[in-house]
Amino acid sequence: MEDRTIAFLAYCLLGCMFLGWSVYTWFSKKPKPMGFWANAKMFEVTDVKKYNRATAKLFGVFGIVLIVLGFPLLAGQNSAWAMLSIVGVMVESIAAMAVYILVIEKKYRKR
Repeated sequence: MEDRTIAFLAYCLLGCMFLGWSVYTWFSKKPKPMGFWANAKMFEVTDVKKYNRATAKLFGVFGIVLIVLGFPLLAGQNSAWAMLSIVGVMVESIAAMAVYILVIEKKYRKR
């Protein structure tokens, strides 16, 4: 198998993991909010179900965009399109953090 195919499959696998996490969060029956940050204490949430749905949407969109950003890797490692995948993931990660902090956390944090 070629390197570019392996790289694309890695992006797809990671994107599918985020999609799986999204489905798990969406259908979670636990009365506990799903955390976003690793190893961080979760804040109190006003409505756990709506908060979990919002984070599930964020994870789902993140996973889909991650898979789409893997397609330029199929053009080859030395292609200029490969930079789109690398820079795109950085921009996508920063955007996801910004959406979480500025929209989701602000809306559902108990004051």
